This record gives sequence, C-alpha cells and structure tokens, in this order.
Amino acid sequence: MNDRRIDSEITLVQYYPNEAVTLPWYQDAELCRQVDNRAEPYTLERLRAMYAFLSSHGKCYYIEYRGELVGDVTLKDDGEIAIVVCAGFQNRGIGRRCVREMVALAREMGMSEVRANIYAFNARSQRVFQANGFERTDEEWYRLCL
Repeated sequence: MNDRRIDSEITLVQYYPNEAVTLPWYQDAELCRQVDNRAEPYTLERLRAMYAFLSSHGKCYYIEYRGELVGDVTLKDDGEIAIVVCAGFQNRGIGRRCVREMVALAREMGMSEVRANIYAFNARSQRVFQANGFERTDEEWYRLCL
C-alpha cells in the first residue's frame, strides 16, 4: 500500500472506490462551487468519472483525519494539485498539511514546479496554497517552483 502518513492526525490513503463515503462530500453545493464553479451536486456517474480521471492521471489519495475520511487530494502527472476537504472539517489546518505533503511528493518525483487552479472567489483555498509558498501567476492559477 502506498499510503502517506503526514502526522499523528492525518494519513493520505491511496485511492480506492468508496462511493458511500465520498458521494456525500460532493452533495454539498458550496463545496461543488469551490471545486467546479458550479453549485450542482455530483451524480454517482460524475463522481466515478472524476475519480477515474484523477486516479489514472496522478497520485490520488483520500485524506484520513483522526481515523475518518474527510476529503481527497491529488498530485496530477502535470504537477497540478487538487484538494477537497468536506465542509465539517475545514479550518483545522488539514488542507495546508496535505498540500505541503503533495509538494514533498512532487519533489520526490523530480517535478520542477507544482500549480493549482483556484477560483477567484475561493479565498480559503488561496490562503492554503499561499501558506505553502505558492504565488499567484494568473487570475486563477498559483505556482510553486521546486
């Protein structure tokens, strides 16, 4: 198994289909807006397609916080980092620690930079990435040279 232990609270668990847990995250309209800029809850088919894409185009993990799955994070093969932390677990430093771990993974893989696409209205995500050294390069893109 290729899980990654971040600290005593967080482990990144390699992706496996787990729709009973993950579909409820993507039923939150505000979370969907942060992810896709569309306040439409995911269908099961859309969820499956998203995870099929992420897991075949990068390193995709669930975020396990204190024994509970609370989100997902992916380092795509092109260096883009994508992260979702479900609403009930935001503002606990989970996202910052997971992004830091994805940066470490990118370095291990020999990547020269990582980036993130963050919508202009998503100030929370902007702060998470900026706290990890990312700089805004365009209206909705952030980058960190490694």
